[in-house]
Amino acid sequence: MSSNLPIDPKRNKQEPFGQIMKSINDFFNEKPVKGFLQSIDEFFKTPFPPSSFPVEVKETDKEHIVSAELPGVKKEQIHINVLGNYLTISINKDETIIEQNDTSKSYQKRQSFQRTSRTIGFDQLINEKKIKATYQNGLLEIRIPKLKGKQIIIDAE
Repeated sequence: MSSNLPIDPKRNKQEPFGQIMKSINDFFNEKPVKGFLQSIDEFFKTPFPPSSFPVEVKETDKEHIVSAELPGVKKEQIHINVLGNYLTISINKDETIIEQNDTSKSYQKRQSFQRTSRTIGFDQLINEKKIKATYQNGLLEIRIPKLKGKQIIIDAE
């Protein structure tokens, strides 16, 4: 056996798999493999590029205020849906680019379509008739009034 194997101080003899474990540990901590393993870790932290948009929900005594930052989105591309106590904001970007060259008699058409959405749940049903939405300078703001329930007074016996 090699004399540079790790020695267990309690037993004062060499560990049979000590050198193998040291080699495996060194293998995973060296630069090429370590860099590869770090890139795999990063991929699983964010496997897809962020295709969503930031949404902020604030609550006051009378209403919920939902704000979404949508730079570069046209008003016609925004759709707001309400179902029960859920509010969904959807963005549908459809872009068509047509290039026509009369000299070379060529025609090129490119289309792209992107759809993203966010759904926000609330603790009570949403009255869709009372929702107000505004969109200015890339900022969508939705105001959802809170429903007022009837307070029950407890009788004393």
